[in-house]
Amino acid sequence: MILDDFLQRCTINPKKVVYPEGEDERLIQAASYCSQNHIAYPILIGQRKSIEKKANSLHINLSGVEIVEISDVDYTEELFEIINADKQRIDKEESIQLSKNPLYIGALLVKKNLADMCIGGAISDTADIIKAALHVIGLKNNIKLLSSFFLMELQSPEFGQNGVLFFADCGVNPQPNSEQLADIAIATADNFSSLMNVKPKVAMLSFSTLGSAKHKVLDKVIEAVNIVKQKRADIIIDGEFQADAALVESVAQRKAPGSSIKGDANVLIFPDLNAGNIAYKLVERLAKAQAIGPVMQGLKKPMHDLSRGCKYMDIVYLTAISSFQA
Repeated sequence: MILDDFLQRCTINPKKVVYPEGEDERLIQAASYCSQNHIAYPILIGQRKSIEKKANSLHINLSGVEIVEISDVDYTEELFEIINADKQRIDKEESIQLSKNPLYIGALLVKKNLADMCIGGAISDTADIIKAALHVIGLKNNIKLLSSFFLMELQSPEFGQNGVLFFADCGVNPQPNSEQLADIAIATADNFSSLMNVKPKVAMLSFSTLGSAKHKVLDKVIEAVNIVKQKRADIIIDGEFQADAALVESVAQRKAPGSSIKGDANVLIFPDLNAGNIAYKLVERLAKAQAIGPVMQGLKKPMHDLSRGCKYMDIVYLTAISSFQA
C-alpha cells in the first residue's frame, strides 16, 4: 500500500507535527503511534492532566510526545502583529481570545518554525481550520486560492496509479469559477507528481464527455481545461469527462478516442464541492477505499484538516503525507 510506503519513508527524516486538538483520544493515539514508530515528533496542545488520564485509560504510551498547555504560553502580541501585518483585521481583545484558541496556537508554532506542520479538524469545523491557516500561515506567493485534495487508495489496483487517485476539491471551495478550477487542477497535479513520483493525468469531470451534452454549467469546466493548457503545457489534462470515460479504457475508446486521457486518469477534478464531497464519501464507504484528507494546498507551510469521522490511523497517514510537504 502506498500509505504504508509513506510511513516507512517518514522514518528516514521525521518531522515535528502539532495536533491542536490534543485531548481527543484519536489524536492521543496518533501521537503515540507516530512517536513509537519514529514517523514524527508529535506535540499535543491541551490540558496535561486530561491527556495523561485518557492515555492511561487506553494504555497508550506517551513517551516522546510533547504536551503544550495554553496556559503556559502567551502569544497575544505575536498573533496581533501577524494577523494585522497587511491590514487591521483584529483588535487587542480579539487577539487575546485567539491566543487561547489551540488552532491558532498550532498554526503559530508552524509559523515560528517550532513545528513543521499542523493537523486539526477532528473536532473543529473546516472553516475554523482554514481561518487559522490563512490568518497565521498565509498563502504561498503568487497563489490566490486555498484548495484541497483527498488521496484515495482503493483496494483494487485497476484504477489510477495502482489504485491511488487524487480527488479535488472535496473540502474547501463550494463553487469555483473557471480560473479557480484551473488553479485547483494545477496544484493537485503538482502534489500528485511530488508525492507519487509519477506523471499526473488530470481529468476534469462533469456529466458530459467532450461535447456529448450542451449546457452552460459545462462551460467553466471546458474553459478551465484551456486555462491549464495555456499556463502549464507540461500537465496532461483533458475534459470535460464523465467519470467512466476518465477511468475505464474501453469507455474512453468509445467516448473520447482522440484524448490524451485514455481511461487512465489518476487525478480527478470535480466541478464543485457538492460533487467532490459526495464522490469521495461514496467511494470511501461503498468501495471501502482509504480516504486521506482533505490535504490543504497553497499554504506557505502545511496545515491540514481532518474529517470529524476520522480514525486515528487516518491522522497518522495524513501526518505522513504532510511530512513530504514540510
